[in-house]
Amino acid sequence: MNVFVTGAAGFIGGSIATGLVRAGHKVTGLVRSAEQAKELTALGITPVIGTLDDSALLAEQARAADAVINAASSDHRPAVEALLNALRGSNKVFLHTSGSSIVGDASGGKSSDVIYYEDNLPEPTVDKAARVAIDNLILAAAKDGVNCAVICNTLIYGHSLGVKRDSVQLPRLLKQARKSGVVRHVGTGQNIWSNVHIEDVVALYLLALSKNVAGTFYFVESGESSFVDMTTAMAQALKLGEPQDWPLKDAEAEWGYEMTNYGLGSNSRVRGKHARELLGWAPKRTSVTEWILHEMV
Repeated sequence: MNVFVTGAAGFIGGSIATGLVRAGHKVTGLVRSAEQAKELTALGITPVIGTLDDSALLAEQARAADAVINAASSDHRPAVEALLNALRGSNKVFLHTSGSSIVGDASGGKSSDVIYYEDNLPEPTVDKAARVAIDNLILAAAKDGVNCAVICNTLIYGHSLGVKRDSVQLPRLLKQARKSGVVRHVGTGQNIWSNVHIEDVVALYLLALSKNVAGTFYFVESGESSFVDMTTAMAQALKLGEPQDWPLKDAEAEWGYEMTNYGLGSNSRVRGKHARELLGWAPKRTSVTEWILHEMV
């Protein structure tokens, strides 16, 4: 297939694009700079320089491709609208990347017993309402002749498949630890996130290209862990002392409001049946703490 991938120079998009090339697909990737274009060319990906604000360019590439994967931003509505408008009536596959902070509770590091399922999602918080509205816009496009899906990733761990980029959550903890000599988590770190290895994420996107059922929402998870368990493993891997609790205000000063409250200080516990039942997805990696201990650093 000829696949157009936005965010092809990023961690998720770059890994997907590389995985597609390895699987024999022809990939065109949206990048922002000539330097990024060189990186993609070296990986066998055809670069297109532009941004998510270039609606005409996005539409042109979507019409030229057999399938489109949006991995650049979960929150850029104009880009999604441009891609959907170009794809309406084509029955082409459109895979949109979302993230499970949409069910995050901003608990400040406290635990929760609440688990969310794909067919029973909560009303979003004010902070996440716009992202959920985009997800719903995409799912509704199934009625307009788009073979669409929302792929909602949880905490992703593992090293990038192609471009040398970091994932979002764990690298921020690692960077702070290396800078200060102390591994820290938000509050008491009892909050729990579902998680998944990047290689299993890529495998799911590959399956969805050929097996997606239009209008499907997928949670992508193969396990879960509390942040205190992850920071404990990180402290062992770095040969530092026990991880320390960090008051919300101090954590926000380091990581900002969004990352602290949703990426690192919330619970996001989900279960994904659709990928397993509809696509035959079978994740191979199930322990984020083992990866932290033996492969992260």
